[in-house]
Amino acid sequence: MRNIVEYIVILVSEFAKKHSLSNKQAFNYISQHGGVKLIEDNYEIMHTLTFEDAIEGLSSFCRRNGGNL
Repeated sequence: MRNIVEYIVILVSEFAKKHSLSNKQAFNYISQHGGVKLIEDNYEIMHTLTFEDAIEGLSSFCRRNGGNL
């Protein structure tokens, strides 16, 4: 579980940088659109991707679930 939490923290931080958000804004956006559950459920696959690919996939997933970033 610790690895998943650390991965989420880093991924949220990188997502925030890419979308010019604060870490809190990024976490709230990702969480609101089901992204945290996506990361938890697919950690075994996602952590093998580059952060760029993981962020792109997460961004797409959030857009499909009502996000606008």
